[in-house]
Parts: sequence; C-alpha cells; structure tokens
Amino acid sequence: MSFRYTISLVAALLVAISASASDLAILQNGFSIRHEGRETLGGITRLYTTANRTSYIDVPTEQIEHFEADLTIAPKPQTPPARPPARDLKDVIQSASDKQLLDVDLINSVIRAESGFNPRALSPKGARGLMQLMPETATTLGVADAFDPQANVEGGTRYLRWLLDHYNYDLAKALAAYNAGPHRVKQYRGIPPYAETRAYVAKIIRDFNRQKLAERKAASGKPAQKGSEPKQGGPRLSAAAGAGN
Repeated sequence: MSFRYTISLVAALLVAISASASDLAILQNGFSIRHEGRETLGGITRLYTTANRTSYIDVPTEQIEHFEADLTIAPKPQTPPARPPARDLKDVIQSASDKQLLDVDLINSVIRAESGFNPRALSPKGARGLMQLMPETATTLGVADAFDPQANVEGGTRYLRWLLDHYNYDLAKALAAYNAGPHRVKQYRGIPPYAETRAYVAKIIRDFNRQKLAERKAASGKPAQKGSEPKQGGPRLSAAAGAGN
C-alpha cells in the first residue's frame, strides 16, 4: 500500500467518524448528548445536534468520557386523534397566562424553545406537544391528550407556575427544573452542569428579555398615558436571576 494511499484512507476514515450520525457523547457527570456529528476545536468538542449542522452544543473536551453509537430507536410520530377546531393559539396562551398569572412572553418563550409552536411535536424521549410534556408529567397534571394545544398549554403553564413558586420566583432554576427535573436542581443546588440544560435556560431567558426590550422600545415611541402599565401576570420576575448558577 503506497504512503499516499494510506494518508487518503486515514483522512477518509476521520471524515466518516466526525460525520457519523446518531452518536452519544457520554459526559463525566453521567449525562449524555445525542448528536449527528462532531469536531474538535481546541479544547472544545462541538456536537452538532442536526444533520445539516445548523445547531450545535460546545462541550469542554475534558468533560467527555467517551462516545458510543445511539442504538435507541426513535418512536414513530403519533398523529393526534381528530378533534373539533381548536381555539386560536394566541387565545389559549392568553387564557393560560390569566389563569396561572404568568407573563405571556414567558409562556411564548418556553413554547418556542420546546416545540417551535408545533402542537404535534414529539421528541425522541417521548415528550409531546407545544410545551413538550412527558407522558408521566402529563398524567400527573391531568392532561389526557398532550397533543391537544389547549390541554398541553394549560398543563405546562400550571407546572411552570408550580416550579416558580417552589423556587421563590427564580426563573433560571424553574426553567432548569422544567428541562432536567426538580431532582437534578436539588442534587446540584442550582442549575445542573448539563450543557443542554444550561443552553436551554439561557435561550429562553435571552428570548424573554428580547421580547421585553422590544416592548419597551415600542412603548417609548408612544405618548405615555397616566396610570398605564404593561399588563403582566404574577410577581415580577428577574429574568437574569441565577442564569449563571
């Protein structure tokens, strides 16, 4: 075998390895991250979570214990049963906001991060609907059909409200618990050191702050009316609170 051919073969194998689909990065803390490809950038390993490499998570290479093939068979998307025409989603979210005293923009930010406003979203782990309720969570919340937008949003906002109350309105901890579970927040006494959870919390807080900033800019361009205040449900939240914990 010629030296040039050997070099070409090794390069081809490296490309195949870095582009291998559906692998798991096993971290030292026991958490795993499913990815479609990866590459090393200095001391960081970039894990691409989509095949087209538009989304990725950067993880310190030293925190990765090993890689292994993801042998999990993703469940087939389930089509929700036929139902009467649903209420307008905006009305559903506003109704849930009024009922749970949650800011409409916060609910929108969570739904955007969880499902991209797709009521039929189904994750590989089985989370369903707009606010990605796991079957056991949906059962606990009394949500019979997690693909029903109204039932899903009502259940998801009720759970989020409980988490905010539980963590004394620390938005970052509540979001971390929504993503990784309250037991993980308790275990690490704050936001768990999971790249996925930290990225999730930061994404929602960033989006929530962006919406609030846009509202303030829009309001500043209009004459102020005496006694007028932006309508927000529930206690005032500090969106940046605990974001770096």
